[in-house]
Amino acid sequence: MSDCLFCKIAAGEIPSKKVYEDECCYAFYDIAPQAPTHFLVIPKAHIPSVSAVDEGNEAVVGHIFAVIAKLAKELGLESYRVVSNIGEQAGQSVFHLHFHVLSGRDMTWPPG
Repeated sequence: MSDCLFCKIAAGEIPSKKVYEDECCYAFYDIAPQAPTHFLVIPKAHIPSVSAVDEGNEAVVGHIFAVIAKLAKELGLESYRVVSNIGEQAGQSVFHLHFHVLSGRDMTWPPG
């Protein structure tokens, strides 16, 4: 999608601090971190949100979670939170599927 911020980041058109990249996903540090460690993992293919996951793209989501586990181990994260906001009321501001990975502080429940 030509006007999507995360599509542009994944394509290298907008700079980011890369954590990881492979053929189907890209991970980068959040520009406004909410924890000492805060990065996002996105599919390179444009998927609007979790609500658009279906049989045609579910393998990408499984791969992303395997990447999250791998990165958490590599970064020495003993505990972390994975968040995906779906829709404006839930706080989604970029309509491209993404997972926030946060660690390094106590996480409260319920979240804000």
